[in-house]
Amino acid sequence: MTKAFKTLICTGVLLAFGGAAQAADGFDAQERAVKQRYDAADKRCDGLSGNAEDICEVQAKADRDIELARINAQRKNTAEARLDAERVRVKSEFNVANEKCDDLAGNKKDVCQEKAKADRDKALADLEVRKDGVSAVDEASKEKREADYKVAKARCDELSGDDKDACVKQAKDRYGQ
Repeated sequence: MTKAFKTLICTGVLLAFGGAAQAADGFDAQERAVKQRYDAADKRCDGLSGNAEDICEVQAKADRDIELARINAQRKNTAEARLDAERVRVKSEFNVANEKCDDLAGNKKDVCQEKAKADRDKALADLEVRKDGVSAVDEASKEKREADYKVAKARCDELSGDDKDACVKQAKDRYGQ
């Protein structure tokens, strides 16, 4: 090999590693920015009290976790990493929705929590369909019906006697339970 050719190869290798290092530095910078935004948001929550503070803190954590998962998915650049990021988003949104239910009481709180769970379960089922393809459609549909049934059944809990029985029967019939 000629000296010029060796120099060209070495330059190419250095540029390739340099590009990878720049990409890694870019992801690291994004992660640092996300963590700084989280710290600032968390400090703003300190000015609140009660459940408003709890919601604020859960929302700040959710925003942080979603962004970090998105960055990680970009870094890995795989379908599985993107699905993992979506799972983090769904679970984080559930945590926020569930925390907001704490402002309610009694049956309204129960219904709110069941709805949050149902929304989470349906979104996760949709992700499984994307992951597993058409063969998982039946399982996802079943999980969605079960989630919707739980919400409908929780709404029946504020009734009593024959009205409650009729409500539960209607929910079972509607969602195939």
